[in-house]
Amino acid sequence: MTSTAQEAPQTPQPRPGTGAHTAPLGRVVFITAAAAMGGFLFGYDSSVINGAVEAIRGRFDVGSAMLAQVIAAALIGSAIGAAVAGRIADRIGRIQVMRLAAVLFVVSAVGSALPFALWDLAMWRVLGGIAIGMASVIGPAYIAEVSPPAYRGRLASFQQGAIVLGIAVSQLVNWGILNLADGKQRGDVAGLEAWQWMLGIMVIPAVGYFLLSFAIPESPRFLISVGRQDKAREVLAGVEGEHKGIDARIGEIETAMRSEHKSTFRDLLGGRFGLLPIVWVGIGLSVFQQLVGINVVFYYSSTLWQSVGINPESSFFYSFTTSIVNIIGTVIAMLFVDRIGRKPLALIGSVGMTVSLASVAWAFSAKTGSGDNVSLPDAQGVVALVGAHTFTLFFALSWGVVVWVLLGEIFPNKIRAAALGVAASAQWVANWAITASFPSLSEWNLSATYVGYTVFALLSIPFILKWVPEPKGKALEEMG
Repeated sequence: MTSTAQEAPQTPQPRPGTGAHTAPLGRVVFITAAAAMGGFLFGYDSSVINGAVEAIRGRFDVGSAMLAQVIAAALIGSAIGAAVAGRIADRIGRIQVMRLAAVLFVVSAVGSALPFALWDLAMWRVLGGIAIGMASVIGPAYIAEVSPPAYRGRLASFQQGAIVLGIAVSQLVNWGILNLADGKQRGDVAGLEAWQWMLGIMVIPAVGYFLLSFAIPESPRFLISVGRQDKAREVLAGVEGEHKGIDARIGEIETAMRSEHKSTFRDLLGGRFGLLPIVWVGIGLSVFQQLVGINVVFYYSSTLWQSVGINPESSFFYSFTTSIVNIIGTVIAMLFVDRIGRKPLALIGSVGMTVSLASVAWAFSAKTGSGDNVSLPDAQGVVALVGAHTFTLFFALSWGVVVWVLLGEIFPNKIRAAALGVAASAQWVANWAITASFPSLSEWNLSATYVGYTVFALLSIPFILKWVPEPKGKALEEMG
């Protein structure tokens, strides 16, 4: 998510001669926070499965390969949801898409908590994934369209903050439910197994998201697109304050909409390898972001720690502490991405991830025992825990945020929308590949699996140095 907090003035500046009033910031923050609930659910639903993996394996008696497909099924839905959300939003409005996503989150949560077979659990996961994909698109778009220009960068960061908060809360909830079930993922809690509560409790924030959608206005850009200029004027006055320049703002939006170039895949073709070189750079950024294995932390960390002999309660607690580190790293990135620059921050992260992943790979090589009787020596256990947390920190303060900033900046205006779509699709595919392969790979050789992630982190360093441009301080019109 692009953050331009350091570039924005501390107070909104009125247009000269318009007699503008200070924008009602409290109202704007409420609207933004309500819209960012989609990001919270994005993070929550993406990572809540972490606490249910081993219980699902036991409940349905499935092997690692089939289990991985169920876990990764949400990513298929996410790709679908992200692909269709924009077009649906242009037809029925941003708020209606939020409500649709909220309903899908509710239905997915209930279905996932009460499955009668493995295939129907996978189906509910796909449905939840569609909601994730929609939320990943509609939240940032809506926030950008309702935010006063002076605050847009800071308000845009709400989405990324909400995502990492959702991840953390899901792990805290999982840990709390596990303790209610006496440390057993399939333990009984009020007539249901613990893992069912973990997946089902998402109904609460999903219903909250649905209700909040009735308390915020439709995007002025959509209202203008359907000829409702009077309502758009009312919305703009509500978020920017009453001033004489509102009619001019509406005129600017109308002019921008008429002059927009709808980029297509054909615009991306060219160069020696089929696509324009800058498009390959975007794809590379997306793919490297996933191939370092970050989503193993969010989807499988409880299983990972149990596989090296750590008890379930502790493994769930470590999943929670890792998500807290993720929040800290994200805040660091948001503070420094405009000060340090995109490339330096990405390089810092790549070096840190390489060292951290290598230390984890070394620690896991000392794993002894088999089946339920496995363990790590004390020294290697400490190294593994520290390495996993520092890996998450370095990812969050660099690639977790920087990639989205770069993808929003490096493409020329005329191809930006289409190029972003291709890069995002590549990211979902790489995410699916890592998520679907980890259980089988870790069963084969956990240490070697982490060596593979280490290699990708190491390769990201020359990739940044040679091919990634530095957009800091440049206007978007200068890129490409």
